[in-house]
Amino acid sequence: MSAARVLATLLSGMLFGFGLSVSAMISPEVVLSFMRFEDFGLTLVMGGAVLVVLLAYQLAPRVFAKPLLDDHFHKHPSVWNRDTAVGAALFGVGWGLCGVCPGPAIAGLGAGNWSLLWALAGIALGALVQGLRAK
Repeated sequence: MSAARVLATLLSGMLFGFGLSVSAMISPEVVLSFMRFEDFGLTLVMGGAVLVVLLAYQLAPRVFAKPLLDDHFHKHPSVWNRDTAVGAALFGVGWGLCGVCPGPAIAGLGAGNWSLLWALAGIALGALVQGLRAK
């Protein structure tokens, strides 16, 4: 991996973590109040994220001949099946119960919220079980 790609990855991760912090998504209490329909601030955050990704995926290949740090644009095919539906449901239920999503949990550690280690341990255990089950 080139130094430019490493630097771009680090800067993107820092920007993502900063955005999560500013939007308060690193706080499970804020996420849970959103899930209880008490605070709709995260609707703007998620809607903004969807809009940015939609525009990037639709417009970037039309505007640029190739990506800045690769030789071509890649397709991201996805398959909808029973395992995808079950995984999405488990992820959603887990997120709804504890108010923790993996990205914001890691960013929350950077803000000193060490109790998120429990949620990350559960996420890692779930990923391990799924990986062992898929073999």
